[in-house]
This record gives sequence, structure tokens and C-alpha cells, in this order.
Amino acid sequence: MRKILLSISAFFCFLTGFSQNTPEAYLKAKQSLISKDYWAAINQFTPFLDQSNYGKLAPYAALQLAEAALAVNQPSKAIEALSPFYATDWKYSDESKYLLLLAYFQNNQTVEALRIISSIKNETIKSKANNAAFEFLLKESPSFFVTNLEEFKAIPSFSAALGQVFEQKSILSSSEQEALVKIRASGKVKSVNDGQLDIALILPFSSPNASLSQGKPTDFVFELYQGMALAVEQLKRQGKKIQLNSFDSKRDVNQLSTILKDENVRSSDVLVGPIYQEETSLVSSFAEAEKIPFVHPLSNLGDRFEESAYSYLFRPSVASLSKGIQTAITSQNWGKSVAIAHSGSSRDENLAGILQQELTAKGFKVVKMQRVDARNVLEFFQGLGVRRENTPSVQQVILLTDDPAIAQSTFGLMESINTSLPVLVMDSWLGFNFANFEMLEFPNFYFIANNTPRFSSPEMDLFREAFYTKYLAFPSLNAVVGYELIYWLDQNAKENLDFDLRSGLDLSRYSPGKLTWGYNFTNSHNNTHVPVFKFEMGQLVPLN
Repeated sequence: MRKILLSISAFFCFLTGFSQNTPEAYLKAKQSLISKDYWAAINQFTPFLDQSNYGKLAPYAALQLAEAALAVNQPSKAIEALSPFYATDWKYSDESKYLLLLAYFQNNQTVEALRIISSIKNETIKSKANNAAFEFLLKESPSFFVTNLEEFKAIPSFSAALGQVFEQKSILSSSEQEALVKIRASGKVKSVNDGQLDIALILPFSSPNASLSQGKPTDFVFELYQGMALAVEQLKRQGKKIQLNSFDSKRDVNQLSTILKDENVRSSDVLVGPIYQEETSLVSSFAEAEKIPFVHPLSNLGDRFEESAYSYLFRPSVASLSKGIQTAITSQNWGKSVAIAHSGSSRDENLAGILQQELTAKGFKVVKMQRVDARNVLEFFQGLGVRRENTPSVQQVILLTDDPAIAQSTFGLMESINTSLPVLVMDSWLGFNFANFEMLEFPNFYFIANNTPRFSSPEMDLFREAFYTKYLAFPSLNAVVGYELIYWLDQNAKENLDFDLRSGLDLSRYSPGKLTWGYNFTNSHNNTHVPVFKFEMGQLVPLN
């Protein structure tokens, strides 16, 4: 309560003078208020409450008298001053209602205070009213919430406080249980907007039988976390209100179920992670029930989320990858024959199947599609006639894998025969230290974007330097993903939208990344921005 009252003066500091002909006595009252001589201000403003004598100046006097009255714990005087002007439509109607709400709460007239919230039109002031109401309502008894449920269940502060008060009780009566069910059915039980973006990070940092301290710092999960932690640290230094709470799921469903009961998870604005399918299915269901956006940081497999309103892939889905590839090869006019090779991963097999079907429908001829590994990938290319001084039997190859062993064999072949055959590969190949694609006689490798970093940008240089300073190691691609994910959330889950990620994504449409080539989540639950890149003068350049 003290925090709310201390903020009143700052909240109304913009209140301007009524006119050039403001009475001297009124100006003296204002000076008393500014000087924090509150009792003098109350007495000096009181004569100006007479609307018959002072007309439109009266509501100004009421508002400023109420401010003084609340500062000296005189809510009844504030109510007496403000009530006559409750229905008056004037410049500071909503500000006046906000002070009246505080006065009612301070005077233990909780029902009267709650009835004011819905009449406030300004969303910023309504948010402040809800935050104040939430703080007062936490002191109410469970019976108060049961009695007033039907009238106030649509008010965010009421439903949030009900959830918190009831969850502090070890045993609920049948009527209390019914009230809690109704609130949960009508929406998410969550703290009202406190101006801070709260992110719950759930990752399998360790196995079910290991402690967190036993995890290896080189594991991709830790790399992802390191990037996220660095971004949060930097945003806080910039004055942003953001909090990252991390949880170790241990890749154990029972452990995950326990985590999902944690209040820091249930009251979060965004869930990030976990990684594995048996975990993501549970978290996706939880996200739908609690209406909290859930973001999978690494996967491209989004078909199971298509019917989900609150589940997202940070990266493109296989369907978006397929569209990006089709757009690229259609624009280049390399020809209509194509061969597809893929690893045994779920993503690569699914993507290959979609490409075969959709390319065929567009008039391409898929002459060969094969699962490959490090042992047979050279045979795949040789079967297409990809040999020294020979014309291949296909006009382009799509090779879908993140396996460095397959990549090394393929790069070695292309380096030795100097072919100009276009080969489309995933952008993960750009991170393999055995390949210098710029040195090939024919720059025939093309890279499919999967949230591709801008490797040579000034922002990337600053990130590398900051990462090394903090961790004494250079960042991996997973660290880049984690860092970029936090900045993407900060850019789209905005306070003025009540941290509603969906609204932010639809408003931003295409947006450039901080370290990557950007995003487009418009009417989508995955990144649909999938360019294909080539090397030109040592730089990655989109084909389209």
C-alpha cells in the first residue's frame, strides 16, 4: 500500500493549471500540495469543490484534494471530494476514478472499489488500477471471493488474487473449489501485469539421476542457456524489466509435472523449452490450459502444434522450410530435375517427404530420393553422375542433414571434382570448421535458412566479445539461438500489449533479428522467413 501511495504524486505530475484566470487561493492550495503540506492543501482546496461557484475548476480541486487526503490516510475525505464528479466527463475522469478506487480500498469498501475498474477507459490507468486492486485483494478472505465471484470474475486482479489466496489454503471447501474452477475456466490465473517480462526456462540440464552441477558446460542445453542468460543480463543493464527463471526437467515427466505446479511457472508470461517430444507434449497441453505462450527453441517439427493456440516454434517448421526451398530453386531456373538426400532424423525425413510431394506438384522431377549417412553419401552423388569431368544427370541436389560427418564427405567430394552442380544444404554447415566454402572454384553450395546468423555483422562481433568476457569461451550456434530468442521475446512480448506474444508478432510482421536474418510470424506459429543464401564476395547473400 505504501508503494501505491508514494507513486500517486508521480502519477499525476502532468496535471496542468486550469486556466490563465485561476484564483490566487487555488494556486496557493496547489503550492501546499507540491510542498507536501497536505492538511493545508485539504483545507485550501475545499472551497473550490462548490461547482455552482467554480464550475469546471471544481473537479480539478477534488482530484488534488483527494491526493492530499490519501497522503495523510484520510480516505473518507477523498471519497467525499471525488464522488460528486464520478459521472462527470472531463479531462482527468480516469485519473479521478483511480484515486477514488484507492480511497475506497483504503476505507475498506472493497466492493465499491472493484466496481470502478470497468468504468476506466484509459488502458494504462486501468492496468494501474488492477495492480493496486490485486495488492488490496490479497488481504481478503476466501469467503469474500466466493460471495462476489459472479460480479467480479471478469476483472483480472480479482481472478488473479482469488487464485493466489486459494492456493495458500491447504484445504478448500466445496464452494471455494467451485470458485477456483470457474476462474480457471474463464481464463488464466496469473498475477496482473507488473511491468516485467517473466520467462520460465525449462530444459533438461541433467539426467534423472544426476545433479545440475554434474552437467557438462559444453552440452548444447548449457550453450542455449548461456546465450539466454547473457541477453537477459544485457537487457537489464539497458533498464528493461525482465526475469529468467530456469528449471531442470531432468528429461523426466514426473519432475516436469512438479515444475509445472511452481508458481513462477504458472505466473510466467512465456515458457521456453523443454526440448524432447515426451516433455514438449505435456508442456504444450499445460500452455493451452493456462494460456501461456510456449516456445520450442530448437525444433522444426511443428505439425503437432498446428491446432494449438499457444505453442510456437522459434525456428521454421518443416512446411516453412519446404516453401523457402521451393521459392529459391524456382527463382534460379537451374532446371526441373532434382535429387533429394536426407539423414534419418525426423526433421530431415519429414522435410524430404514434403519436398518430394510439393515439387512434383509444381512440375519438378524428383529423380532420386535416398536416406544417406557418412558411408553412402558419396555413392549417392556418384549415382547421379557427380564425378570429375562428367555431366551430372540431375540439375540440383537438396541434401538435408546437420550431420558433420555427412557434410565432411560431401565437401571433400565437391572440393576434389570442382563441379558447378547446385547443392542446397542446411545453414548448420556454415559452422563446420573443416569447410571453407569461399575457396571452392565453383561456389555451388547454397544454405537453407534455419534462423541463420549474420556472421559478419557488427552486432555479432559485439556478442562474441561479450560472450567471451562472461564465459571465457567463444559462442556456439546454440548460444546464438538462446541470445537471439531473448531479444525476439523482448521485441514482441511488449508491456503495452500486456506481454501478449501473439499480438506483438502480428503487429511486427517481418522484423530483422539482432544477430540473425530476421523473422516473420504473421498468422503463424513458426518463423516463415526462410531465405536460401549463397556466398558472394565473402558474404552471405539471399537468393530471393
